[in-house]
Amino acid sequence: MTRSSGVELFIKREDLLHRFISGNKFRKLKYNLEHAKKLNATQLITFGGAYSNHILAVAAAGYEHYFQTIGIIRGEEIHPLNPTLDKAQNMFGMQLRYVDRSSYRNQSDKALIKMLGIAGATSYIIPEGGTNNLAIKGCTEIVADLKRLPDYLCCSCGTGGTIAGIISGINGVAATKILGFSSLKGEFLKRDVEKLLLAFNGQKYQNWDINTHFHFGGYARFKPALIDFINHFWDLHQVPLDPIYTGKMMYGIYELLKDGFFKKGQNIMAIHTGGLQGIEGFNQRHGNLIHI
Repeated sequence: MTRSSGVELFIKREDLLHRFISGNKFRKLKYNLEHAKKLNATQLITFGGAYSNHILAVAAAGYEHYFQTIGIIRGEEIHPLNPTLDKAQNMFGMQLRYVDRSSYRNQSDKALIKMLGIAGATSYIIPEGGTNNLAIKGCTEIVADLKRLPDYLCCSCGTGGTIAGIISGINGVAATKILGFSSLKGEFLKRDVEKLLLAFNGQKYQNWDINTHFHFGGYARFKPALIDFINHFWDLHQVPLDPIYTGKMMYGIYELLKDGFFKKGQNIMAIHTGGLQGIEGFNQRHGNLIHI
């Protein structure tokens, strides 16, 4: 697409990689699944909230790759199950274990697993959001098939694993700036990404930043302006956006375009990281606000 500002905006549709193991989840799980198979694991254990893209992706990946799966869910069990957990359990056979929010927040992954008594010798543990060194390795491949690098490469951010992979994949090419858009409230995410990069390859990079001005109140929060933007974007371009990640990123890009942040003649590549499965649950909770 071309804006009247003279800036070209493209979208890399990572959301089309897989219906249920979508976008960055496909990338994050790729090498984790390979490693689990090498270890002869038969069971995947992971963590997430009740509407987690990651929970559903692990459930689907386990089903396709013949792993049993257990999802440790933050919060109380509520019936009927929301669309995310219903698919995870009833379509893909994931066992769901619920943990109160205080325990989930204050205990380590291993402590939670021990408390629930679910670990076995053949269990493979994947952290919440899927971010570890193998996930970052997978996310480096997001940029591997680009024929040319843009002036700006943008992505939404949660745990920081995806942008860490993109930064490493670009590998310090000075002409390309990587710009993340945080769905979380606060300024901590840039420090988290720096730590992830140091743990992954020991490198520091200067050609990236994270914008924290378009979180709309924090993770899973929204305002009418965001929903209006998502619906209008669909009407214009037939590209679906979710209200947690990609919608906030694209809203932020358009606001920066209006403010003149991007200069005439520059080109932007926005990475569509998926997350569309969450729209059904969002609409169930909030009254069919998104009309995709």
